[in-house]
Amino acid sequence: MINIENVDHLGIRVTDPQRALDFYKILGFELHKEIDFDAVTIVKNPNGVEINFIVNGADLTGGKNILMDVPEKHPGYTHVALRVDSIIETLKTLEENNITPSQGPVTFGGDGHVSIFIRDPDRNVIELRGRLEDESKIPGLVFYDPEG
Repeated sequence: MINIENVDHLGIRVTDPQRALDFYKILGFELHKEIDFDAVTIVKNPNGVEINFIVNGADLTGGKNILMDVPEKHPGYTHVALRVDSIIETLKTLEENNITPSQGPVTFGGDGHVSIFIRDPDRNVIELRGRLEDESKIPGLVFYDPEG
């Protein structure tokens, strides 16, 4: 058996590294290193979460995410879920930066967590997930019961 300890980093294909960096800075990431010979830009947040931008994306679908936005369902990773410390503060930051959630805030099955889904500039899906806080301060919160 292989003993996996943790996720080491995420690799996200992008078309424009500066545009990606500008967006991910809003999520708390900063430039860590650019690797020119391999077209990779590495960003990290203060908690050590690392994302590698793979800078060779080509938009052949007219701005659509081939895993999420086309009728045919292709295999692959559909989204990444990042834990946040406050859904309320996350919503404020998104609003201040004109980032409209593609879904959420929503709680799935009453497990005490809330998810907000957003898209980066290359239409990659990011789930921002945190503990359920004061419901009255989470506008538009939807309670989804997957068994209902």
